[in-house]
Order: sequence, then C-alpha cells, then structure tokens
Amino acid sequence: MSLEDYRKKRSFKDTPEPKDLIDHANKFRFVIQRHRASHLHYDLRLEMQGVLKSWAVPKGPSMNPKDKRLAVHTEDHPVAYLTFEGVIPKGNYGAGKMTIWDEGHYENLYPEQELSSDYADGKLKIVFYGQKLKGIFTLVRSSSMNKKDQWLLIKHADEFATELNYNAEDFVLESFSTSSNHKSSALNLKSFVKPMLASPGTKIFNDINWIYELKYDGYRALANIESGHVELYSRNGISLNEKFKIIHDELGAIDHTAILDGEIVVLDKKGIPQFSALQNYQSDSKKGTLVYYVFDLLHLNDHDTIELSLLDRKELLKSLILEFSHIQYCDHVDAMGITVYEQAIAMGMEGVIAKKSSSTYDPNLRTTNWLKFKKIEDTETIICGYTLSKTKSRKFASLILGMVEDGVLVYVGTCGTGFSEIQINDLYNKFEVLKTETPAFQIGQHLKGREAVWMLPKLVCEVRFSEWTPSNIMRHPVFLRLREDKSIAFDYLETTESVKKTKTIKSEFSLEVDGIQVQITNPDKLYWPDAKLTKYDLLDYYIKMSDFILPYLKDRPESLHRHPNGIQGDSFYQKDHENLPAWIETVAIASKSSEKEINYLLCQNQATLLYMNNLGCIELHPWHSTIYQLDRPDYAIIDLDPSKENTFEQVVETALATKAILDIAKVEGYCKTSGASGMHIYIPMGGLYSYEEARDFTKLLCVFIHEQLPDLTTLERSLKKRGPKIYLDYLQNRKGQTIASAYSVRPEKNATVSTPLDWSEVKSSLKITEFTINSVPERVRDRDEPFIKILGKGIDMEKAIDNLMDS
Repeated sequence: MSLEDYRKKRSFKDTPEPKDLIDHANKFRFVIQRHRASHLHYDLRLEMQGVLKSWAVPKGPSMNPKDKRLAVHTEDHPVAYLTFEGVIPKGNYGAGKMTIWDEGHYENLYPEQELSSDYADGKLKIVFYGQKLKGIFTLVRSSSMNKKDQWLLIKHADEFATELNYNAEDFVLESFSTSSNHKSSALNLKSFVKPMLASPGTKIFNDINWIYELKYDGYRALANIESGHVELYSRNGISLNEKFKIIHDELGAIDHTAILDGEIVVLDKKGIPQFSALQNYQSDSKKGTLVYYVFDLLHLNDHDTIELSLLDRKELLKSLILEFSHIQYCDHVDAMGITVYEQAIAMGMEGVIAKKSSSTYDPNLRTTNWLKFKKIEDTETIICGYTLSKTKSRKFASLILGMVEDGVLVYVGTCGTGFSEIQINDLYNKFEVLKTETPAFQIGQHLKGREAVWMLPKLVCEVRFSEWTPSNIMRHPVFLRLREDKSIAFDYLETTESVKKTKTIKSEFSLEVDGIQVQITNPDKLYWPDAKLTKYDLLDYYIKMSDFILPYLKDRPESLHRHPNGIQGDSFYQKDHENLPAWIETVAIASKSSEKEINYLLCQNQATLLYMNNLGCIELHPWHSTIYQLDRPDYAIIDLDPSKENTFEQVVETALATKAILDIAKVEGYCKTSGASGMHIYIPMGGLYSYEEARDFTKLLCVFIHEQLPDLTTLERSLKKRGPKIYLDYLQNRKGQTIASAYSVRPEKNATVSTPLDWSEVKSSLKITEFTINSVPERVRDRDEPFIKILGKGIDMEKAIDNLMDS
C-alpha cells in the first residue's frame, strides 16, 4: 500500500487535506464524501491495510439494485481523510468543497476470504453499516483492459434496498459537520424521502414549548402525491402501494401536490394499534381497522414546508386531511407531557412522541427536537438455542430464548437484533461448546420452518422488549448483553427433565480459529470454585479479548504457567517445548544455566492463544523483548509489590508518587493493575537500550520514589527484611524475566485481570476486584487503548536522567 500518488498530486502548504501517512487505526471504516469539484461527484473510500481505497462515483451511490453506478478508481488516500471536510483552494488538485455524505463501518460479506485478495481480483462483496448506505453491495472492476479503473457499484436486493428512484442529492446536508443542524436541498416528488427520526428520551417532561403526540405502533410511511399519482412507501423506500391499497387509493383523492409523513396501523375495537394484525394484514381482512395517521407535511403545492415550524406545518396539514375513512390527522396536546404519557400507557399505547413546537423538519436526521418515550421492559432470558441464517456470512439468525416458570423452562421468543457482527462471532464461539440434540422445551410452530440448533441452557442474556403478547411471547426483543456474571443457568433448572438428560458438556471438541482446528478438552472443568467459573469461561474470555491481548504477545518468547486443574490444583512453569502442532511457531534460545537451547513457544495468533489456554495457561507471561532483538526490551517495568500488611490504597499512593517522579523526568509512563495485589508501571524503551540500562534507569526512579515515601516503600529484596512495606521491584528488568501481560487473567480467587488504567482512574477508591474475567471485555469495548504506547517510541533516557538530577 502506498500514498505516493496522493503525495505527488498535492502541496500540503496550499491544501487543508491531511498528510500522506499510513495508519492502521480505524480498520474497516468507510466514508462517502460529496465533492463539488469541477464536476459534482461522490467519493467512496474504504479503509484497507492502512490506507483508504478510493473511487469517484459520478452519480453517487444508490439503494436501488437496478442502478449500476459507475465508480472510477482513484489514488489511495490517507486514513485521516475519513473525517476530512473543507474547501480545497483553487489551483490545487481536486479544488472545491467537500462534505461528508455518509460514514460508518463495513465488512467483507465472506469473512473467511481475504479482503485484499478480493480487491486485487477486482470483485468486492461488502456490507455497509452507515446512516444512508446499509446492507450488501458489490464493487466489481471492468473486465476491459482499456477500462481497468472503471468499476461498478451495485446494491443487492436485501431488506434495505428500495424499488423507487434513488438520488443521492436528495439527502445532501449543506454544512461541513453531520452533527450540526442541517437543512436538506429541495425535495423531489419523484424520489423517496427518508424521514426525520426521533431520539430516545430518558424521562418524560412538561414544557409549554413542546407538543405531545401518541406513539402509534405500526409502519412509518411517507406519501408523495402529485397530480393524482401517489407513491406510498416505508422509511427504507419499500413500496406499500399494493399492500395498503385502500390507503393508497384514498391518498389519490387529495387534490394537491404534497409529501406526507405518518404511521400506518391496524386498530382493534378499542382503538388500540395491534402490530401483529398489521403484520398479517390482508386487503380482505375483517380484523381491525386500517388507518394512516398523518402527523407531518414536508411539501405542499410546489413549495417545501420543511423550513416552517412544526405547528405551522401541522396547521396546513389539518386542512388537507378532511373526510377520509382510512386517513386521519394525528392530533396533539400542548405542554402536558407527563399526563399524556401516563394516559397513553394506561390505554395500552406504546408511548408518546414529544416534539419541539418551533422545530423544522430535517429529512434523514435523528434529532433531539423529537423525542420518543416508550414503555420498555428489560429482562433476563436463557439462551436455549439459535436458528440458522440464510446469509452465508452470518453465523446465526436469531437466539431462541426461554425463561423458568414454576421450575419449568418455557419458550418466550426469538431475538435477531441488537448484536454487532463481532458479538455474533463471540456468541457463536460460546455456542459451539454447548450444542445438544435435545430441545430445551417444546416449541410448536413458533419457528415457522426455521431450522433450530439446540444448546444446553447455560447462558443468560439481557434483552429489551416492548410488551408481552397474549401468548406470553416477547414483542420486539433486542439483545442488550450477555450476563457474564450469570452464565450458569443450571442452578435454576434442577427439576427440568430435559436438562437432567443433557447436562454434561462435551468433554472434547475442535474449535476452528484462524483456519486452524484447535482441540479443546474438558471445557466444563471447574477452574475457579468460588466464582463457579470453568475452563470454558477462560477460553471464552480469551476469544473475546484476543485482539486486545495479541499485540503484547506476538514475537515474544512465552513462559507458560500452567494450572491444568484450576487455581486450587498444582501448577508449574514450562519453557521448553517438543511435539507441538506444526502450526505453532517457536524460537530456540541458548540458555547458559541449562547449557542447551530452549525451544520457546511464540503466541502469534488466536489459535495459539487458545492452545495455551487449553493447556491450563490462565495467565500469560511474555518476554519484555522480541525475537528480533532479544537483548533490548521494548519497555521497562516498576513492579509495586505490597506486603500482606499493606492496603491497596497504599499501593495507589505509591503509584501516584511514581507518576510524579515520571512527570519530573518528563517521561510518559503507563500503569495497570497486577491482577493480584499490586500495580505495574511501564516505561517505553523502544528497543533502544539493553536490559542492564533499563534496569539501572528504573532503579534510579525507584530511589527517587523511595525518597518521596520512605516509610511506605522499600528497595530491600529480602522478604524477611522488607517488613510491612511496598517493594519497589526494578529487578523485573532482566532478560528472560516475565510478568503477567496486559489483560492477562490471574489465578486469583475472583478471576481478576491485569488491567491497563488511565491515570485518572488511579485514586483511593480504585479496587482491583473491579477488573475480572466478566467485567473487562465490556470495559474495553468502547475505550481507547493508550497502554499500547508501551510498544511504541522509546524515551530519551539521557534527557530523563538530566531532568531528574536538575529537579
């Protein structure tokens, strides 16, 4: 990958565009920029191997599978271009205004294939997760040698596709930031409009500047009306003309050009929407009354109304909706939000929508000027199986959920939304261990032909749903999270016959990771008796955390600390290895003490990591240096090792004193919990110094720390001579010496984890027990990882020493 062409075409003194730097952050992100250069076009950019692969799409992307958009391949751009908006000055390449039209992440439709290989072959099948671009697309290169830069961008016919005309210009936001208050360009009556969306509200309120509408549980629908011609369509552009022909025909009687926004529902005899009846609606159905509640007006008689205030738009709308059988004006109440909400819930409605009276209408924008307040319930359910997906790239379609009622496990619904692709893969790896041929309960016709894979009911998950149906099935369940702290559901089910018959987990199975079959044995072996955590739980943790852990392990000799029978059994260290699987890499290092070469294992991938875990490696012990320069560590460590008499608050005090000394030295240090009773402070060395130099430098730092806390710390190595003090251990900085890696689980009572911290978290209230095998995966999900800088540029030791001596 190269940015040479990008660099040649630009003078960075004259353009605000980002510099030509390869960056491996923001993997699998995409951006589409609207580029008003000499000719208006859209630029599609996909992160791939540290750069943005780029295509110019003259007409912009389309969500209609019938459209085959030309995409001209251009030079690679830097990853920093993901956020670029601005004006490229005249006289520069690409001069003109550039704004972000859409952004998000994407993935390979076939993750088992290499994306870069597909790109080289000229055919990418990818899934977009943007605000405007969603679902499956194909990017295919022309087969003509004379047109090798010409590709086609084509939408697949999936749930996000539309059959209507699609024009990217209908969704243009005329500002440089997608987070500010935008106004769209003129609306096109011949194209579909994506509606304005409400943001979730937290607590209902009263306000004289707001109005309150009932929230109808149905299908959001917009209608374009022009000269008697009507297009009725869903929020994703799917035509509803035939499905709801009665409404479509009535809309044709409106003698105006207009764009309407509303909700289609089926009402029962009490006037309450019944979503299941709407889903099963047929034109000859006599169950319920079909109604289109119209609550907004976007266009009227050749004039867009979206710039008008909400109350003005509704006043115009009210005059349009007069005497119709199946179309009704959606009325509202001023100011009294709490009362409207309470009455709505009492009536059996879904909730209310609060709207700011003065707000304008912003198509395709989720706004805080509209807030939705729904009656929502969260509950814990037991995962009893899953249904197979018809999409090759998706490991499962939905979860089969159950609950215990009077000691019996019963079916409560399926859940197919709420999880990311990463979560789907994580869950699937858990499921592999728990498969069984015996169903957890009788499910009748609920799955409607979908193929089920049954599991032992071990895993508990939390879901959010709108209500219970009359048959005690959850409506609209959305997956929230796996309850890692409640992963053993057998405790609730001792009387259930199906569980008694199938309670044993497979004693041996093979797990495919990185294209490698890893043999797993005895996954149900109890490793942490007090916490009731098994070898299975250990494997699951390292599967979820492998992306975070592997950077600290790759290319480093490993000393294996094995606990084959859990933390209460015997343990032993192992360095030398024979008869390893052929796919595991090793390195031979001469040992003076053994007078031979020791064959160290290298943990280069997730498969090797799980192989180690299966051997009983609860914790991970990599060298401080890599195989490329074994005598020069990448970091130095100060190990704050308390005595039994010290409190963790005193460890925190010592860590903060260490930070103060590092600040004096003008050195960036990074800290983590040890996972046991102490803390570790890391200092980047960058492979610039020998182990002896790193050790001497950390010893000097420890002398300064001890001077700050002479009554609390000690440099005395002997346990007998230390007394009730915290040992400032600088002797960890020796060739071959190891310490628990970042994110390593520890063989401690509560399955604690050696966890990197921000310095802002290092305070008296900090507790090591907060960071466990259950809590850490959730903690890292949306956090930056500053600790990774220990593997980066090393300090200037000479300058640091000068700074200390001058203090």
